[in-house]
Amino acid sequence: MESVRSEVIIKEAISKKEIKDFINLPFELYKGDTAWVPPLKSDFRKYITGKNNSLNDVGPHNKIVAYRNNSVVGRLLVGINEHLNTAKGFREGYISLFESVYDEDVAFSLFEYAENWLRERNVNLIKGPLSLPGGDDNRGLLLDNFNDPTLIMNTYNKKYYNDLFTSYGFEKYYDCYAYKTEFNDENIERYEKLVPYAMKKHKFKIERLDLKNIEKEMKDIQTILNKAMPKEWDDFIPLSEREIKIIAKQLIPFADPDLIYIARNTKDEPIGFNLTLPDYNQVLKKLNGRLLPFGIFKFLYYKKRINRARFFTLFVVPEYRKKGVPSAIYLESYKKAKEKGYIFAEGSTIWEYNTDMINDIEKFGGEVYKTYRIYKKCIK
Repeated sequence: MESVRSEVIIKEAISKKEIKDFINLPFELYKGDTAWVPPLKSDFRKYITGKNNSLNDVGPHNKIVAYRNNSVVGRLLVGINEHLNTAKGFREGYISLFESVYDEDVAFSLFEYAENWLRERNVNLIKGPLSLPGGDDNRGLLLDNFNDPTLIMNTYNKKYYNDLFTSYGFEKYYDCYAYKTEFNDENIERYEKLVPYAMKKHKFKIERLDLKNIEKEMKDIQTILNKAMPKEWDDFIPLSEREIKIIAKQLIPFADPDLIYIARNTKDEPIGFNLTLPDYNQVLKKLNGRLLPFGIFKFLYYKKRINRARFFTLFVVPEYRKKGVPSAIYLESYKKAKEKGYIFAEGSTIWEYNTDMINDIEKFGGEVYKTYRIYKKCIK
């Protein structure tokens, strides 16, 4: 399928060349932009073809590339998460991985194609940019702070992207925040006094992730998610067993078990967990998208020099949310990160309606330093 608007040609990314063009476009767009971090091309190819996520499991999707005068000028992924729609009673579609030159004809051609594709499938609302199904990355468009480094699995984009979205008719859906925390002991003094008391009073313990027993650990995380994820969150449903296995497979190569903790009560039942990863973007920045032939040596060298971390999420089952479990997890991961030489942590991307996590991270001294916007548009 192919469409044309003002000499802009939209093609489905099916052939090897089109997939390659889809992958390579950002390497041209962001040349000289120090805040952009190139992904490993081999991993990104797996990502957009659904080999390391739930893209192919939850519903149809389409990758499209925009061309003008035989040059690649834009790209977009559009899809439908039928699992989410069924669970929530929606008829919604999503867009992701938008990139474009600064040209409304190009951007609008991509948006029109996505809108028509979704309309043909009886969808009445577009949301995005969103993570690919089952993911926690590439969420929203960065609105501010285009100077500070971009951390692992987070979004960076051109400033004009937001103008292209709003000019086409997209409106704000929700904002998501990134919080920064520097390792200053003044922020944790009160926690060092209160957490041991809370753990003794409410009878729970904190244990680091056991990578040697990852299957059981991931089942415990799934149990926590099923109990802790608020039903009123329209954009999330508990992960399936297959999705949990995919995440585990992704997690092992990057995880530092000293930064991931599971809380359990006296019956050894899982009651809370966090997900924090070292900022491998500090390594990817040096590789320019390729691990071979010599990137592997750079990877091993710079891996030892990572000093930033990204705190992705924290979930606690309802009956333990007000009993110090979040604070205990924050404190333990903070102390261990500082001990290992980390100097900075980012908590992101936290949806504006996740008031519990916002309150927790602000009490711990976190400050908002980046904002990401997710848009919506009705399809008529």
